Parts: sequence; C-alpha cells; structure tokens
Amino acid sequence: MDSIIELIEQLNSIVWGWPMLILILGVGIFLSLGLKLMPILKVGSAFKLMWHGRKSEGEGEIPPYQALMTAMSATVGTGNIAGVATAVFIGGPGALFWMWFTALMGMATKYAEAVLAVKYREIDENGSFVGGPMYYIKNGMGKKWAWLGTLFAVFGAIAGFGIGNTVQANSIAQVLEANFDFSPFIVGLVVMVAVGLVLIGGLKRIGRFAGALVPFMAIAYMLSGLLVLALNIDQLGSAFSLIFTHAFSPAAAEGGFAGAAVWMAIRFGVARGVFSNEAGLGSAPIAHASAQTNDPVRQGLIAMLGTFLDTLVVCTITGLVIIISGAWTSGESGAALTSLAFANSLPGWGNYIVAISLAIFAFTTIIGWSLYGERCVEFLFGVKAIFPYRVLWILAIPIGCSLNLSFVWLVADTLNAMMAIPNLIALAVLSPVVFKLTKSYFETKQGQALKVGN
Repeated sequence: MDSIIELIEQLNSIVWGWPMLILILGVGIFLSLGLKLMPILKVGSAFKLMWHGRKSEGEGEIPPYQALMTAMSATVGTGNIAGVATAVFIGGPGALFWMWFTALMGMATKYAEAVLAVKYREIDENGSFVGGPMYYIKNGMGKKWAWLGTLFAVFGAIAGFGIGNTVQANSIAQVLEANFDFSPFIVGLVVMVAVGLVLIGGLKRIGRFAGALVPFMAIAYMLSGLLVLALNIDQLGSAFSLIFTHAFSPAAAEGGFAGAAVWMAIRFGVARGVFSNEAGLGSAPIAHASAQTNDPVRQGLIAMLGTFLDTLVVCTITGLVIIISGAWTSGESGAALTSLAFANSLPGWGNYIVAISLAIFAFTTIIGWSLYGERCVEFLFGVKAIFPYRVLWILAIPIGCSLNLSFVWLVADTLNAMMAIPNLIALAVLSPVVFKLTKSYFETKQGQALKVGN
C-alpha cells in the first residue's frame, strides 16, 4: 500500500505542478479576455436568466434552472467545507485569495464549457440529450481528436469514484462518527440505499431532487456562516488583511500552523478551488447539455453562476469563519478544522451545523456525479453500460466510508487534474466558436435587452 501511495504522490506532484496551474489559469484568463470580461460583468443578467430558466425554453430533458442545480449538487460538496479548510491549513490564509482568483477566471471557463456542451450535444438511442467534453471534442474538433474525447471519458468514469463518490462518502462517515458517534458501516449502508432510491428515477428525478434540496442546504449553511461573521464583524478587516498579505508573502508558523510559502498558497488555493467549483474539469457541462434550451449562450450564462455561488460565496464564508475564529492555527485540517471554527464561534451547536451541512452537501454530490460517470461510460460503451455502472456506483459508497481520508483525497486530487487536461485543450481549440456565438447573441435584440437591463 505504501508503494501505491508513493506512486500516486509522485503522479500528483507532476499533474499539479506549474504546468497544470498555468494551463488552468491560462485558459481561464484567455477566455475571460477573449470574452472581454463578459462573465464577470454580466453576473446580474445571468441571475435574471437563472430565474426565468425555471421554465423550459426549448428541446432538452430538464429546465435550465434544474440543469444548474444538478451541476451545483455535484460542486457544492466537501470542497466547500473540508477543501477550503485543507487549503488554508496547508497554504495559509493567502490560499483563499487564489481560490477567488481561480473562480473569477473559472466563470469564463464554466461559461465556455456549457456553451460548447449545448452546441455539440447529441440525442442517444434512448432519446436523451447527452453532451460534455467528449462530445464537443468529437463533434467540434474532428475525428483526428476523437482519442482526446475518449481519454476524457475514461478519466471521468474513473474519477467519479474518487471526487464524486468515495471522497464524499468518506467525509459523511467521518463527520457523523465524530459528532454523533454513528458507525461508518451503518452510515455507508444508509447512504447507499438513499442514493439508490434517487438514481432509480434517472435524470429527471435527479433534476427535481437537486432543484429542491440544493438551494435549501446552501442557504441554510450560508446563514449560519454569516451569523458567525456578524458576531465577529470587528475582526473582518484583519481577516482580509491576512488573506491579501499571505497571498503574496510567506505565512510564518503559528501555533499548530506549520507555515506556508507563497507557492503553497497558490498551489492549494488553485487545486482546492478547482476541486470545489470544478471549472475546467469538464464535469458540469455534462449536466448543462441536458437543459431544455435552444440557445447555448443563455445556458452558458446560467452555468457560470455555479462557479460564482460555489466559490465566491459559499467557500468565502467558510474561509472567513476559519480565519476569524483563529482555528486555522490549531493544527486541525479538513472538515475537523471547519467544525472547530464553527464550534468556537457558536458554542454548543456550531459543530453540528457543519456536520449536518457536510453530510447533505456530500450526499448531493454523490447524486450529481453519478450522472457524470454514467454519461462517460455511455460515451465509451453505449447505453447498455449505464445500469452496471450505476450498480457499481452504489456499491462503492459503503467501501468509501471505510477508506483512509488522506489517501482518498490524494487520489481524487490527482484524477481532477487528469480529467482537466483534455477538457482545457478542447476549450482553447474551440474558443473561436465560443467567441463567435457570444458576439452573435449579444448583437441580437435579446442580447441588447440584457445589456440595457444590466
């Protein structure tokens, strides 16, 4: 086992080295500039579209709003609680700045992913709308690049068992055992049954489930975090000072905090930012490809809100609570650090808020990522592969509950990067298509209306 861990650690250091950071941020910056910062400037218009997107606007399987909530069910997960804490524990407060920067650039990345997903989607033999990086690589880049789409589908199908399944199940088991003394084995069985009941209904049930639960759980968690910040509002200024200072200068060792170089702040800020909002991974466009819409740009505008809400809102609240509470110097990491931060600020019940929130977040992530994995194996082997994959997905949940947390995070982090590479290449190559569709959209009466309304 030690040799396997060492091998994965070596691979992780390669795929998350400077080349990967340059690729992720570089593509995001390139798309942002090519779109003339439209994703950032049009956030208000995107929220208006999201509200109207509760109704179908064309062909597809689920309303645009449900497509966004399905994608967010997969992104609002352990990354928002444990991932942020890990970034701050290893990279210091400055890691939060680099999470913000990654998210701002990632909005353009997520926008482009959804635009291409709707533009190049297909209808499978079951009559379902399917899309994502493997399809826009195949249909947009041509046959000579088909191998790249296959590579993404292989990584996606495997990565799902890490980032979307075992990592989430492990986090649920750990936090419920620590706070409520629940047996990880029993937790695994309960989650397995619950996930199975949702997946039986297919994409439409997933969409309805996500559309109802995701907003509720996110708002409840955010309100708890905002309460902590309100109670400690006098410390907000110093918290932001720490964030901006240590984004560009080393953080000295303090208490249980070992200290961190600027490189560590950047590395873990970007890595955990991507893990949280998944911009660039190519996972979210798989959900957006199923939206009932005839306009790729409209869905792209709605899709980019996933990154905005996930990182710039939810992750920011978590990070500020950790820093303001002083828990970041305690030596704790992951979900335990976030739990300690809330417990210090809200004695007697703060840790239970984190425990319940993380369990729900992780559960919905398992649901959302099941769709991504199924779409990947369908691309590789056809619709006949969906049911066996779904069975394996459900059976993996109790196994994930018993795995070592550090090993699970290591594998998930590595597979994140391996998924991103084919997708980021495709986004760069197909960027002219995104720019052309965007320009055309905003030159129409509909686009002009958005300009005036924003």
